[in-house]
Amino acid sequence: MIDFLVSRIYYLVSFLLLGLGAYMMIGNANLVKKVIGMNVFQTGIFLFFIVTAFVDGASPPLLTAPEPYVSPLPHVLILTAIVVGVSLTAVALGLIVRIYEEYGTLNEDAIRKVTSDE
Repeated sequence: MIDFLVSRIYYLVSFLLLGLGAYMMIGNANLVKKVIGMNVFQTGIFLFFIVTAFVDGASPPLLTAPEPYVSPLPHVLILTAIVVGVSLTAVALGLIVRIYEEYGTLNEDAIRKVTSDE
């Protein structure tokens, strides 16, 4: 049983990151902590896709390399997802700066209270 878990440690870590990121997004009222949770969640997804793309004993898809080959597609998709994730984080933090300038707080509950009073 322990050998099975040790061989699948990357899956456990990716699901741990997914759970931790989801908890941070749901459980925190601070907007910056929600963005950090979103980044942790994204990292768990990236790790999961990279781990599932691993083929034991495979080589890069070159003409001179022996079979079996590793598909480069998951790695390319993750690189693209990292760029999108960084862009999303930058936009979210920019919006958070504007929210702080407008309301003077980053607490989601306080912002809801102020907007419901208007």
